[in-house]
Amino acid sequence: MNPGQPGGRDVRVLLADDQTLVRSAFAMLVESAPGMTVVGEAATGRQAVELARTARADLVVMDIRMPDLDGIEATRLIAADEDLAGVKVLALTTYDTDEHVMAALRAGASGFLVKDTRPADLLEAIRTVAAGEALLSPGPTARLIARVLRTPDPCVSGSVPGALESLSDRERQVLVLVARGQNNTEIADTLGLSPLTAKTHVSRIMGKLAARDRAQLVIIAYESGLVSPKSA
Repeated sequence: MNPGQPGGRDVRVLLADDQTLVRSAFAMLVESAPGMTVVGEAATGRQAVELARTARADLVVMDIRMPDLDGIEATRLIAADEDLAGVKVLALTTYDTDEHVMAALRAGASGFLVKDTRPADLLEAIRTVAAGEALLSPGPTARLIARVLRTPDPCVSGSVPGALESLSDRERQVLVLVARGQNNTEIADTLGLSPLTAKTHVSRIMGKLAARDRAQLVIIAYESGLVSPKSA
């Protein structure tokens, strides 16, 4: 079985980074992995947005710091474009720019990764995000959000509590587990559900909260106070 997209199709990866050597290294790594193919390379955020559309990418590996248009704004433009609704963004960052990570997630990124990560972890991250899961490990995510959400985004946090009222008790339980980094199988095991039922709950929650993906659900759960960093 091809480890790429459903049906055996390769994951079409776009690499966005202003450093040529970094892009080249990532390109060789991705091309060497089964189930993935590089469909373009961008040196600026604006190029990334254009290539996401013209190269029909499934996923953009997006460096946050780039000239012309940074990775956060590029992510926001991709997330807001209906024609690019299926495109996932995996943000690259460093530990000393945590506030940029949260901005990228708010803009629509499906996950974040430290730029000096191991090659195997980068490939696994691409597979995870391409499969529709959020790349948000519980420990680092809790610490990150604990710091960054001291100053919540007023555009998001003001409308969140009311939106949560539309959720059933079970859906709130599922949302808490999503925020703690659990995948559908883990949620099913925790709540005594089938994986399909867990997946259905997550899909309904995303619909009710108008969330683009699981990463957005994590933000909503923390910004609403439903989950606190100490409880994650």
